[in-house]
Amino acid sequence: MSANQRRFYGTSNGSDSKKQKVEEAPPSRVLHIRKLPNEASETEVIALGLPFGKVTNILTLKGKNQAFLEMGTEEAAITMVNYYSTVTPHVRNVPVFIQYSNHKELKTDAGNQRTQAVLQAVSAVQSGGSPSSDVQEALAAASSPVLRIIIDNMFYPVTLDVLQQIFSKFGTVMKIITFTKNNQFQALLQFSDPVNAQQAKLALDGQNIYNSCCTLRIDFSKLVNLNVKYNNDKSRDYTRPELPAGDGQPSMDPSMAYSKDSNSLLGKIPGAMNPLSAAAAAAAAAGRVALGGQAGSSGVLLASNLNEEVRVYGDVQRVKILYNKKDSALIQMSDGNQAQLAMSHLNGQKMYGKIIRVTLSKHQTVALPRDGLDDQGLTKDFGNSPLHRFKKPGSKNFQNIFPPSATLHLSNIPQDVSEDDLRLLFTNGGGAVKAFKFFQDHKMALLQMTTVEEAIQTLMDLHNYNMGGSQHLRVSFSKSTI
Repeated sequence: MSANQRRFYGTSNGSDSKKQKVEEAPPSRVLHIRKLPNEASETEVIALGLPFGKVTNILTLKGKNQAFLEMGTEEAAITMVNYYSTVTPHVRNVPVFIQYSNHKELKTDAGNQRTQAVLQAVSAVQSGGSPSSDVQEALAAASSPVLRIIIDNMFYPVTLDVLQQIFSKFGTVMKIITFTKNNQFQALLQFSDPVNAQQAKLALDGQNIYNSCCTLRIDFSKLVNLNVKYNNDKSRDYTRPELPAGDGQPSMDPSMAYSKDSNSLLGKIPGAMNPLSAAAAAAAAAGRVALGGQAGSSGVLLASNLNEEVRVYGDVQRVKILYNKKDSALIQMSDGNQAQLAMSHLNGQKMYGKIIRVTLSKHQTVALPRDGLDDQGLTKDFGNSPLHRFKKPGSKNFQNIFPPSATLHLSNIPQDVSEDDLRLLFTNGGGAVKAFKFFQDHKMALLQMTTVEEAIQTLMDLHNYNMGGSQHLRVSFSKSTI
């Protein structure tokens, strides 16, 4: 047994320092939120909890930049804390911290009319009803009718017309401008009334347009009016249809790209999660993915110089190394959507000093060898592999699929494993760890390698690494930097 293995089987002294930590509060439906910006409003704090269930009470401590948020159920609170342990929550672009409170319920002054009005507003929006005039007055605290929208995990195209369909459920959309900034698709959307903007933000922030991807991140813009010069696929002023198209293309009729019975956020507001088939239809309309029955709809990839890191983007079912070209293989994913993701993220990446080439294959499946036929071990069936990340429909793993990067996300870390342990483990393969950061509970961490190629190699080597006691390390690419 190597020194590194002995470290993970109980000889680490990393647990001593952890005993000195203050014991965390047990799960509670009341959450404690810290480091809020001075100007944060109650509605913005409530918006943090909306994607996870009903918000039943709130207490803000303005002088301390803190707040207590009471969820309808303890289960909703647990889901919220688990999610925000991997995705840092922000209020007005400032990171905030969320943990369980020692309180089991909030007892606040029922005479606080503003707080009660805001909670009524939330309840009305969540149930799909129209807020009362009193509630509308509370909602009008948002002075700008312009929302800034960022699309996270954008694996399928989101067009100007899609945004108009979604947001028009809450009021009259007057103008939209779309653009790309910091490699993220963003939009500015102007309502006719600030109240409509507030309702849309409350209901849609954190929602997925398509199943487990294309997540809406919504803030208020500092602008109060948008200046649109052209009506095309990038910008639109719905109050001035006579504007020229400029250099862009006129937007297509959204009915051409989306069926009326599409089970997506387009058809249900506020939206439940919708199947990937709707997203595939949207991508097909943009020419990125072919629909079933058309060329390229296969879930099979033809890969050269590629190894098992393809698992990061879907569940590998079968692999067949080509007999006459041993550096190439056919890789069958669970479906065409996963194959498309793997191809778009891995084609052109560097591994072992060579450029990976990944294309969609003309084959629909990878055939297993006939019984009794020896194919020299070139074909493997991974259908029952324990390494599949995406078996469970709607799994949160779908929300954490990112292109290869130098930063890796580690999870399922044993409590007695220290930063030094993990640094040593990740440098054993010849790479160098540039930076490291534990999450609050020490069960997860971010680790940054020197290059993307090193990160790809270490992910292949160490995903599912046995840390002792049948606890296996989970490794994936991260969009964050340290």
